[in-house]
Amino acid sequence: MIRLIKRYESRKLYDTEESRYVSLDEIATWIRQGQEVRVMDNASNNDVTSQTLTQIILDEGRKGTSFLPSELLHDLVRIGERAVSTGMEQVQNGVDKLIDRLGPVRRAREEMSSLRGRLEELEASLAELERTDQAAAVAEPHNGRPAERKAPVVRIETEGEIQK
Repeated sequence: MIRLIKRYESRKLYDTEESRYVSLDEIATWIRQGQEVRVMDNASNNDVTSQTLTQIILDEGRKGTSFLPSELLHDLVRIGERAVSTGMEQVQNGVDKLIDRLGPVRRAREEMSSLRGRLEELEASLAELERTDQAAAVAEPHNGRPAERKAPVVRIETEGEIQK
């Protein structure tokens, strides 16, 4: 769940979950622990999350506690918005590849389900055939010969063809 933080004109940050004011350091700790945050300007209702996260990085850089190498920061400045776009494209490509891998699995499951249904029909036909054979063996005509019987027709459809 995304934690909503409101930023007031005085630049104070208010955590709506705990109903209290919080510091940038607390927000940074939450993010490191895996919490997602959204920072909204209370007056304009604009999303100011990226500015707040940038401020956290800036403050950590001033304190000397930043874990970001200067090469990465240089690249972020150089490519700016392209970095975000490229990251999103990589995520989208990964999702597309995952979906491509799942497609054949889904089709195989559908085919297996269809085959199970066909197998159940075949088993039912065979059981009926056995019952017919048993009934015919018991009921012999008066001349002492076994009664003539017709076997039921079993039809199995495979890929559009019908076999008898």
